[in-house]
Amino acid sequence: MKARIFFTTLALGTTLNCAHAASLPTFDTCPARVQTKHTMLRLAFTDDHSRQYRTIIREAAKGPVNFAGHYILATWGCGAGCIMGATIDATTGRVISLPFTISDWPLNATDPLSYRVDSCLLIAQGSRNEANAHGTYYYTFDGKAFILRASELMPAYSSSAPLK
Repeated sequence: MKARIFFTTLALGTTLNCAHAASLPTFDTCPARVQTKHTMLRLAFTDDHSRQYRTIIREAAKGPVNFAGHYILATWGCGAGCIMGATIDATTGRVISLPFTISDWPLNATDPLSYRVDSCLLIAQGSRNEANAHGTYYYTFDGKAFILRASELMPAYSSSAPLK
């Protein structure tokens, strides 16, 4: 009897985890046609934030397309364990800042941002804008803005909990 309950619980848990995973965006659900060749254009900064970091953005614009078909996603540090960034449209030169900074990413993540050249999905892991909430956030980029499509919050942790 105990074995039957165990396996029923295991099967139900597996089914629920698969259903949850299926609802999260994947790189394949947001395809982008890749345009690898681009010429250096005059950059058009769309906000004061991107204008403030124009030197690093200009340097990044010399690099290859790496995000959403014809964009260059540039990132730079904003303190210890914190990054911010912007997208550069390789066809028009338009610069759009990420709507958040990211910090406190998980130790098993080598980079808190995951993205691909052939997808408009951006996955951010950690704390956005240095808030207490930590998680994984799934954004799509439509060429004008980043739109939050889903999130998975990590369980809250207490700084007063004893270390094991």
